[in-house]
Amino acid sequence: MQDIITIAVAVIAVIVLIKILSAPIKLIFKLLLNAALGFLLLFVFNTIASLFGFSVNITWISCLVAGVLGIPGVLILVLLEILF
Repeated sequence: MQDIITIAVAVIAVIVLIKILSAPIKLIFKLLLNAALGFLLLFVFNTIASLFGFSVNITWISCLVAGVLGIPGVLILVLLEILF
């Protein structure tokens, strides 16, 4: 009987631990997905802008900015590239 209670407590502890850790993992996955989309957006922008002799450096920070903010983020990166 005590073995069953020990197993039940262990299973409940594992379920609670998974619930606690799942939120940060989802946030990290969403951030990485947005960074990948930001990279794609910057790549398309650089492909079109290279026809006019302009480009934006693609780094992991610029990918995160473009991924989190979307099109306004790319516009901010373009403005920063023009100013600096």
